[in-house]
Formats: sequence, C-alpha cells, structure tokens
Amino acid sequence: MRSKGYVTMLDPFQQIYGKRMGGLLFIPALMGEMFWAAAIFSALGATISVIISADVRVSVIVSALIATLYTLVGGLYSVAYTDVVQLFCIFVGLWVSVPFALSHSAVADIGFTAVHTKYQKPWLGTIEPFEVYTWLDSFLLLMLGGIPWQAYFQRVLSSSSATYAQVLSFLAAFGCMVMALPAILIGAIGASTDWSQTGYGPLDPKDNQQSDMILPIVLKYLCPVYISYFGLGAVSAAVMSSADSSILSASSMFARNIYQLSFRQNASDKELVWVMRITVFVFGASAMTMALLTKTVYGLWYLSSDLVYIIIFPQLLCVLFIKGTNTYGAVAGYISGLFLRVTGGEPYLNLQPLIFYPGYYIDKSGIYNQRFPFKTLAMVTSFLSNICASYLAKYLFESGTLPPKLDVFDAVVARHSEENMDRTILVRNENIKLDELAPVKPRQSITVSSTFTNQEALLNMDSSPEGSGTEDNLQ
Repeated sequence: MRSKGYVTMLDPFQQIYGKRMGGLLFIPALMGEMFWAAAIFSALGATISVIISADVRVSVIVSALIATLYTLVGGLYSVAYTDVVQLFCIFVGLWVSVPFALSHSAVADIGFTAVHTKYQKPWLGTIEPFEVYTWLDSFLLLMLGGIPWQAYFQRVLSSSSATYAQVLSFLAAFGCMVMALPAILIGAIGASTDWSQTGYGPLDPKDNQQSDMILPIVLKYLCPVYISYFGLGAVSAAVMSSADSSILSASSMFARNIYQLSFRQNASDKELVWVMRITVFVFGASAMTMALLTKTVYGLWYLSSDLVYIIIFPQLLCVLFIKGTNTYGAVAGYISGLFLRVTGGEPYLNLQPLIFYPGYYIDKSGIYNQRFPFKTLAMVTSFLSNICASYLAKYLFESGTLPPKLDVFDAVVARHSEENMDRTILVRNENIKLDELAPVKPRQSITVSSTFTNQEALLNMDSSPEGSGTEDNLQ
C-alpha cells in the first residue's frame, strides 16, 4: 500500500469498489476510532479520580482539550512528535512503579501466587475446555482485527519508503510487547496482595467489582505518592497518545475519502487542511461528549471493533489479494458480516442474540452469551460472500444473462466509468509511476492460479499497452 502511494486505508477500496462503497466502509472505521477515543478518555477520568480524587468530568474535559488542540494545530507532525515524548513517559512511569509495588509488605511473591492459591486463585488462570473457542475467537479478533485501523495506516503510509514502513511495523510489534510487561506485572501484583493490610479496605478490588481499575489502585495504595504521580503521568500520556491518533485518523479519512474523493476532487490543499481542522474539533468534542455521557461506551467500542474485524478486514484482504472482486461482492460481504454480528448479540449493550449458536448460556443478568466463535464465522462468511458474489455478478453480466443496464454499481460492464474516480486523484506522489495507475484489461480469467494477488491493486502494469498510452496522455 505504501509503494502504491495511498494516503489512507480507504484509498484502495475507493479505487477498486468505487466512491459509494468507500463511504460505506468509512462508517465502521469511523465508529471504531471514535468509540475507542471515548473509551480511553473515560478510562483516564476513572484513573485520575482514583489516584488524586479529582472530578472525573474535569479530567476528561482537560485531557480531551489538550489532545484535540495540539492535533488541531500541528496535524500528523504534532501527533508524531508528542508520541515520542508520551512513549517515553509511559515506559518510565510504569516501569518505575513496578519495583515499589513489588516491595510492599502486603505483596506476596508473584511467582508463588502464579500457580498457588493464596489471597485468591492463581493469577495465571486456566482455560476450561468449553472456553477454548471463545478464547480463539477473541485471539483472532485482536490479531487480525487490529490490522485495518487508520491510526496504524496513517503512520506506515506516511513513511519515507515501503521498506521503512515494514521495519516500523515490526519494531512497533516488539515495542508493544515491551510496553505490555509492566501492565501484566501490575495485574499480577494486584492479585498477590493482601488488601486488608493496605488503606484500600478489607475487601480486595475483585470483590468490590473494581478489577478493571487495578492499575490506579496499585499505584495509589502500594506505591509512594510521588511514584503514583509518575504512573498517573504514564496513563495520561498513553491516553492522549492514542486519542490524538484516533481523532486525526477519523478526520483524515473524512477529509480525503469523503470530502475530497467523493465531493470535491479539485479541492486545494489549503481547503483540505481546514476541513481536517474542523473535523478534528468535531470528532474530538464528540469523543469527549460520549466519554462523559455514555455509560456503555466500552460496549459500543467492543461492537464497533468487532465490525472492523468482521467487515473491513475481509474487504481489505479481497481488495489487495483476491483478483476479480468488485462492488457487488463488497456489498454482499458487508451485509452478511453485519447481519451475523448483530444477530449474535452483545452482552455489554444488553443486546440479546437472534441467532443462538451451540454452547450459549445465560449470565446472572439474564443476557444470553455465546461460546461459539461466531465473530470469526461472520468474518469468514463476509470474506467468502465477497468472492462468490463478485464472481457471480461478473459471470452474469459478461455472459449476457443480465443486461448492462442492470449494472447499477458500474462494477462489471462499465468498470472504468465516471463512478470510479480518476486514479490520478488517488496518487500525487512524484515517485509513483503513472503507468501503475493504468486501467486493467476489462476481462479477467477466473482460474485457481490467477485468483490470488489482485494485480489491479498491487502490481505494476508497465508491460501493458494501455499503460504507456495513459502515461503519455497524463503527461
């Protein structure tokens, strides 16, 4: 994607599937970014309220204003440079607090409590046989659903080269593991503590239904005051680092893929900058409002992140690697994946399922929960629906079974009509050869050997006769 000169994650979708499909895919991408920003603003407010007993609303408003303002002023540059400082604060703040928490007199050896029962069950835990599929579903959701996010693509697509984008991705993966270690240790410390010996109280956080607040609780009750402020700074830096990226991601997708490519193809750079600034403010204010008013913000984020995994991930696979997919397949995959996910229910939103998969059960609040990996089933269904519907539509139109006037998406008969934007709009980088943007041949063979690798999205077409003509015309 970097070598093709794309600017946002949605560019290949609009290039292959058209403007309208790109707009549809913008919806789950926007929901994921906005609800994520709102969720972490809410988490920051709760953390600050535990450590320094400050008002939750004030802390959320202040942190949201700071993140929005410097993103508004500096864009990607300000986000990138502040992230360097914020990453340093996260690393130092969390790692400094771990030794102090470990050395507290109320904390037992975390190596012993990992496999032995002391104050509670071993913190390593166990996976029961009936939970394996649920864990597998969540594992695939995190691993594959974590790819199609504009917050990630805005970094790699702004890299100086495709090679550097790859190196950056691998380094980031290693960095994520390093950053996760202190959080794991703090969780283990919380499970290995006799909380009756601390100022927290006779009951432990788990009995008080505050397991999700273990980080600020450990910082406040097991660390010196000045160390807890270091940890608070780390949490604040992490929240603002994530929030500014999400807000910028949402605004950049709107400015480019909705405003420019769908409505104002000839918009100037200055105009786009102002559109981005306005949307940064609007999206930042919206995330802050949701964090303050919506109690189910985590449930909304879980549902929207599921939609990113179920809808956008299989579409991204198809648009980049599966030859011959078109708008009809994309719409079929979108609808099938959305239907299966919504009908599977969502306990965090008290949304009862309409389809009961094997192994479902009722929790204490009377909500049906699914043990079956229905999220991955929905993702695979969306993927296969895209391929099957694309090839079916292609066959029906090209064989003459359906008349050309029924090609309402201009996806097969009039593949390169005005509906699909001029590809010179998508790429303005001088180091990208214009012949890479030449139209593909109108007919594509459907064979097993030619199924994989979507040449239309990825490969150069220097050898095609259309390529040289297109380059001459554009020059």
